[in-house]
Amino acid sequence: MTKRLPCPPAPGPLEDYATKFDALFASLAQRRGFRAYLQGLLLPRDRNKTLTALAGAEPITGAQHAAVQGLQWFLTESSWDADQVNQCRLELLLGDPATRPHDQGVLVIDDTGDRKAGTKTAHVARQYLGSVGKTDNGIVAVSSLWASERVYWPAHVQPYTPASRLPKGKRDRGFRTKPQLAVELVQAAREAGIGFRAVVADCFYGDNVGFTEALGAAKVAYVLAVRPRKGVWAPVEQTHTPREAATKLAWGGPQEPGDWTPITRRFRDGHTETWWRLTRGCPRRAGGRIGASGWWWRPPTRPGCRS
Repeated sequence: MTKRLPCPPAPGPLEDYATKFDALFASLAQRRGFRAYLQGLLLPRDRNKTLTALAGAEPITGAQHAAVQGLQWFLTESSWDADQVNQCRLELLLGDPATRPHDQGVLVIDDTGDRKAGTKTAHVARQYLGSVGKTDNGIVAVSSLWASERVYWPAHVQPYTPASRLPKGKRDRGFRTKPQLAVELVQAAREAGIGFRAVVADCFYGDNVGFTEALGAAKVAYVLAVRPRKGVWAPVEQTHTPREAATKLAWGGPQEPGDWTPITRRFRDGHTETWWRLTRGCPRRAGGRIGASGWWWRPPTRPGCRS
């Protein structure tokens, strides 16, 4: 076996972090590309999702710059295992007291989409992109993120492959809906030893019966948003939507909150707000249905289902 050549170090303390991944890269060019990629992600540059910005080159005209081409090779042609790199990253997070997850954190599930021209790139198709708020040509990925009141970091990500990209469409064995991918991400987090109190997601996942049933079968607590008009099965004489159920509960204002409990929430900019929480025992009396934690309400409107 030939001796490994030394790699030019990354700036400052970034080198100490980068060396922990060196065993996963076979060549000097790969280790160099990994450091350049990390540096580009962390520097305060515009368009940090483009290769020219990551390499510090001019847009479009700088596409043929050697640094840009080096990153292009590292990300698209070089043979290294992204899952192994992510596993190493998670092990570092789990081993550091400052970032180690605990059972009082939450696992946030969400998806994001970005525009992408053409169809050559895998997973790209015409589909709804949350970043632009409309249907357009692009790529979508479902991701999980662990968060507490003090720190948060991404855990896993899975690209979504639209049915139009598969030979048999939705009947193809490889087709997975976004909620199905989300279930896989929850399982991946548990297998990685990431502890969390509950899964949190927006109404796209809260309204999906398959997703909630999968979490229930896995005995995973969840706090999921549902649309205010989302109905559930109930006898005719009972309420059928969260908004209807909330109106049946006692509420006499902030001084006489009845069934609601005040919760002080602190936001990233430092300001705080008083929200109102309804524990899961009360909606059952009102004929509603919620997830495994409760309902939240933010003033000034009348209490209703938030998540």
